[in-house]
Amino acid sequence: MALIVQKYGGTSVGSIERIRNVAERVAKFKMLGHQVVVVVSAMSGETNRLIGLAKEIQKEPDPRELDVLVSTGEQVTIALLAMALKDLGLKAKSYTGSQVRILTDDAHTKARILAIDEENMRRDLDSGHVVVVAGFQGVDEKGNITTLGRGGSDTTGVALAAALKADECQIYTDVDGVYTTDPRIVPEARKLETITFEEMLELASLGSKVLQIRSVEFAGKYKVKLRVLSSFQEEGEGTLITFEEDTMEQPIISGIAFNRDEAKLTILGVPDKPGVAGLILAPIADANIDVDMIVQNVGHDGTTDFSFTVHRNEFKKAMDVLNGVKTEIGARQVTGDDKIAKVSIVGVGMRTHAGIASKMFKALAAENINIQMISTSEIKISVVVEDKYMELAVRALHQAFELDKAPAA
Repeated sequence: MALIVQKYGGTSVGSIERIRNVAERVAKFKMLGHQVVVVVSAMSGETNRLIGLAKEIQKEPDPRELDVLVSTGEQVTIALLAMALKDLGLKAKSYTGSQVRILTDDAHTKARILAIDEENMRRDLDSGHVVVVAGFQGVDEKGNITTLGRGGSDTTGVALAAALKADECQIYTDVDGVYTTDPRIVPEARKLETITFEEMLELASLGSKVLQIRSVEFAGKYKVKLRVLSSFQEEGEGTLITFEEDTMEQPIISGIAFNRDEAKLTILGVPDKPGVAGLILAPIADANIDVDMIVQNVGHDGTTDFSFTVHRNEFKKAMDVLNGVKTEIGARQVTGDDKIAKVSIVGVGMRTHAGIASKMFKALAAENINIQMISTSEIKISVVVEDKYMELAVRALHQAFELDKAPAA
């Protein structure tokens, strides 16, 4: 008997028929003698519908009230799934995040999990229940409902698996595993049998939509065995996310990630002196804006230019902050561009192979794609390009690194 946590995304529970299909899948695991915890998202499109309603009332919805509103989407799904399981003759019980007591901080709309009280879930599991938990949500220490940000149901699933010391966490989605890149852009993209936590963490942080980054962080930190599977296929092993030492030989590049949701800001004519970067980025941090790539030009005539990228949704907010900083530090001008995209190659094999960057840049140059910014780490290289060239860049790199071919044994 194993303890398994299964997470089903919005498309997997997007209709009554699909919810019944999920219930039947869960029932098969239960009949094998396993204890099962199921984490579900809101039905496909429901969160967007609720956000749309909020914006009809308030152009910039109050974060606390928005969390109260959008958390109802998952509450509908858990109740319907619990009913479907009971209709199959199983014992089932649904829990909202606050009923489990998934304790988070108070950062509304993008809260982080601090602790989980698993006592009630364990009692129900021991008495033969399937436990159905609302993903994406929790509660702060004052009892306010919080949400974990888009894709937060993945994080809920992995965090529950960690708290319960589950044997495996299965993420069911509308794809049957992790691919070398998005097959909608590159039809030749290949499904990976395994990928390391390190690579998956990079891919998730760089724009891959298969898993949310915090779910991979949790899985890696607490050694949660993680598998990505399709909720629409009965067969298949999906993709196992594992540790590097568990694999024999890694390909040089495992995948290509991309992100359209980027915006670039540049503050021109910044005094070239120690501490200026802190003076620029501290107010950005105080505004709770996450910064991604940073580039500072070589100083000239006592000044320099400082550029960084943020999520496109926070572009206007960041521009407002920078315009205030400009006067304070005596910079010349603030410019911005919200029509950019980030394209990244990822692979642990980069550690032991030279020439990867030059191969990447040559492939982009051959397509006349100009690189605006570059960022690197041990296992990834990211570039910023005009968003109209993003798909072309992904296809060119996928071909250049021959990712359609399985790595040699």
